[in-house]
Amino acid sequence: MEYGLVVRWLAVFLVLGMAGTPLAALCFRRFPDRGAALALPLSLAIVGIVAYWVGHLSLTLGLVAGLAVLVGLSAIALRRLDRDEIYSRRALAPIAVFGLAFLFMIAARAVDPAVHPGGGEKFLDFGLLKSLSRTTRLPPEDVWFAGESASYYYGGHLLTTLLSKLTLTEPRYAYNLALAGFYAMVVTAAYGLAGAIAAERDRSPRTAGVIAAFLVGFASNLETAGRAVLWALPDGATESVAGWLGVEIRGLAASPTAFTYWDASRVIPGTVNEFPLFAWLNGDLHAHMMSTPFLLLAAGLWFAYYRTPADAVWRRRLFVFGAVPPLAGLLAVVNTWSFPTVAGIGWLALTFADADPVSLFPKRIAGRLRSPTDTGLSRELRRTVSALAAAAVVLVLGFVWSVPFWLGSASGRAVAFLPARSPLGPLLLVYGAFLLVFVPYLAARTRSELPRRSQLAALAATGGLIAVALLADAAAVGVFGPLLVVGWLVLVTRRNAGSSGARSTVVDSGRQHPAESDGGVATGDSLVPTVGYETVLLVAGAGLVLLVEFVYIQENAGPGRFNTVFKTHAQVWVLFATAAGAMAAWLVDARPVGTIADAMAGRWRVAGRALLALVVLSTSIYGGLALTDQFTSESPMTSADDPTLDARAFVPATHPDEAAAIAWLDNRSGQPHIVSVPGCGCNEERTLRPYRWVNAPSSLTGLPTVVGWDHEVGYRGTDPYHERVADVAAIYEGAPTVQTELLAEYDVQYVYIGPNERAAYGSISVADLQGVSVAREFEDVTIYRVDHEELPT
Repeated sequence: MEYGLVVRWLAVFLVLGMAGTPLAALCFRRFPDRGAALALPLSLAIVGIVAYWVGHLSLTLGLVAGLAVLVGLSAIALRRLDRDEIYSRRALAPIAVFGLAFLFMIAARAVDPAVHPGGGEKFLDFGLLKSLSRTTRLPPEDVWFAGESASYYYGGHLLTTLLSKLTLTEPRYAYNLALAGFYAMVVTAAYGLAGAIAAERDRSPRTAGVIAAFLVGFASNLETAGRAVLWALPDGATESVAGWLGVEIRGLAASPTAFTYWDASRVIPGTVNEFPLFAWLNGDLHAHMMSTPFLLLAAGLWFAYYRTPADAVWRRRLFVFGAVPPLAGLLAVVNTWSFPTVAGIGWLALTFADADPVSLFPKRIAGRLRSPTDTGLSRELRRTVSALAAAAVVLVLGFVWSVPFWLGSASGRAVAFLPARSPLGPLLLVYGAFLLVFVPYLAARTRSELPRRSQLAALAATGGLIAVALLADAAAVGVFGPLLVVGWLVLVTRRNAGSSGARSTVVDSGRQHPAESDGGVATGDSLVPTVGYETVLLVAGAGLVLLVEFVYIQENAGPGRFNTVFKTHAQVWVLFATAAGAMAAWLVDARPVGTIADAMAGRWRVAGRALLALVVLSTSIYGGLALTDQFTSESPMTSADDPTLDARAFVPATHPDEAAAIAWLDNRSGQPHIVSVPGCGCNEERTLRPYRWVNAPSSLTGLPTVVGWDHEVGYRGTDPYHERVADVAAIYEGAPTVQTELLAEYDVQYVYIGPNERAAYGSISVADLQGVSVAREFEDVTIYRVDHEELPT
């Protein structure tokens, strides 16, 4: 076990977090921890944005420039704040949360560190990381399409490369250390953001933070709990319940010993339904995982805007047009799927904040948008459209901040509509735990905050949406439609009550207080909002769930909406978990409004705590079983007896015939091009399809091969990909003149001939070509060097 590296990375994370603490305190000065929980992702975002731009000249210079900008911005923040505003004892809690989460994931990865090709995108991720570690400037070269830059969102791998350079760590170790770092960042960010939201509501930030951290870092969906229930049911009831839930009677449903960690990620038919614990145990260093801390950072910036007073116009403009767009640009490069989500959350925050979004625009434009006669629906429509316009500006500015990516690395996709929709049973298994928190929370808000007329409207809308769900076979509309509508109504009611200045009688722990209403209840000398930003996050998540029921991106990553749901639901989970954490603080301290509040308060709290206990227990079964498997597995891919963070340690054990050859290639300097058989099954060899041991020489070394896995079809198109596949076949077994032309065209320096190549091609003749000689020979692999000056003309 590489304990020295663990200490080094933990120290670097701590230093980076401390460097960003003054800037975080300036952005999040009203948070209980002064933004300490978001300081590290904020620091990494600044370094990453600068390094991305400067890195097109020099990656090393980009790292230095990024660190310099971070220090400079923090120095400016120090001048604007008192020491007490920056450093708080409450900032120690996020540090402790980060450290515990980091060490927990280090322990989990150390017993299963392998970047094997099966069950995920580890070959893709490690190949990108190795390519970035070899290059001197951006963009990196595509390891599966030699001569072309990567056509993929590689921002998270860039951040990992910067961290590996900063800590002087080889990519084979940086892979798992970075995985643990991103995990700890998102857990800590959820802890801090949920705590800040709860504190605004006069609820315990610690309770909210701990529950949010649990839901993000350890909780699973209810698939495992559902299978456990099926196993416990009498034989006669098992099949009928399993049919309604859409669950096959296998795995844990058949026997406790038959549990597999994989089942819980494939619940809704034709989709992927990952949650963080599954994703990190599976071990991909993938975009949808690395983007989550920055998505919550964006949500935190929008919350800071949401809480900024209406008269602080320039501060609000700085958040909307200054702070968020570069972060959105970074997210476009890290995980393009999160790019529009940042604007979507912003649209909702702008719509429901007390400050009118029209005031963000210049006075000439704002004057045209405002109308003194606006009332009721027309006023709401104007605010909503104005907020949407501001969010659109954020997207445009975010595009500008990431324009090299859009012009060079992004690949086009088509929008499609009306995919196969989610059945009710699987949908409830995926999101049921969150619904157990959301439904009673919104029901209580509806009863206590909405006028009678609005309550009837909410009830009618709920009934109508359920009817639509039944008629259109769209279960998500009946489940999440009411949450979206009711959430929208209570947020509008809170905002309008705050702006009206109307007097109201409110309740705090059973005591009535007449107070000036600010959309909240009075506690001591301050007013506490009755509903807040947690509902904004709920509405955002519900909107995303509904969106992918009807719209999806057409691509080759999977049939139909397979990849769209995969990448979208990963975002929904962290938004829902943060919102549920804040709501959990209300559940354990429920204060019902009414004349019998004193008599019922104790019962409400008991009921809330019992409900929360049910959520925690039901979502913990998976983690207990999966971690047990993780630490007791005896697979050749694992290292339970000898823990290590070496992502390539499995190669000598599982493929001793090629390990030495791959290690030799890895020691080549620069990025010389190689040729090896592509992972597409084009030669009718099932062993040569993707997600199997194929293209290991390029994926594990970062040396670009002429063509690799057929993922490239989605990036480059079908014809260009298959043209290269045919060219590789011609290089191995074509006519000498064709071989010579193709070796020159693709600037091939090494020809790899191993077991896969011999299985794919009948008679390999490239070795007989003039100018091709043996560079190194191993037991089952021969690597040939190509001397382009000696090739026949």
